[in-house]
Amino acid sequence: MIRVVIADDQELVRGGFRMILDAKPDVEVVGEAGDGGEAVALVAQLDPDVVLMDVRMPEVDGLEATRRIVAAGSAARVIVLTTYDIDDYVYAALRAGASGFMLKDVRPAELVDAIHVVARGDALLAPSVTRRLIDRFADALPGADAPPPPDLDELTEREVEVLRLVALALTNAEIAQRLVLTEATVKTHVSSVLRKLGLRDRVQAVVLAYDVGLTKPRSA
Repeated sequence: MIRVVIADDQELVRGGFRMILDAKPDVEVVGEAGDGGEAVALVAQLDPDVVLMDVRMPEVDGLEATRRIVAAGSAARVIVLTTYDIDDYVYAALRAGASGFMLKDVRPAELVDAIHVVARGDALLAPSVTRRLIDRFADALPGADAPPPPDLDELTEREVEVLRLVALALTNAEIAQRLVLTEATVKTHVSSVLRKLGLRDRVQAVVLAYDVGLTKPRSA
């Protein structure tokens, strides 16, 4: 059972999402929040698997709420939802530690699929989307308020190589072909990189690779 918290300042929106999710036998909505502060408190109290987080909310917005949830060490995966298809929001959400980004007009089936994707630890962004964001905002890396990137000394030479290819938006299959490895071996390396660097998913790995200068944007 995937436990979900819905955070949105519009009760009608929360009700619509709950209706969709309540119809699924393996998804349970365990709480609703009307603002970011309430969402942070609910996550700490209920320990959900996934949080559907609106961007624009009073008092504490969804991006700040996501930062607080991640900083608190919660295992909950955050999917940021917004009515605005603006790259700045997407990038800010990833910077905050979100594992996915979707528009509120998402189809019910796509919403459910998204919850399953992030619940199993994957990031809800296609490699092409990740690359587009990084290329566009590379000049803003690292952010002014971003913490210093972790040291890469713990990684083996092979793991550094894998991280560089992940940052180029290559899939495991493409990395395996490039390095003449099996996909299973690449998956093991990726998991090791995430664990050693304390990263939640591949998207954060991409951001970090640009932070430390391991990979340069295409425009450079």
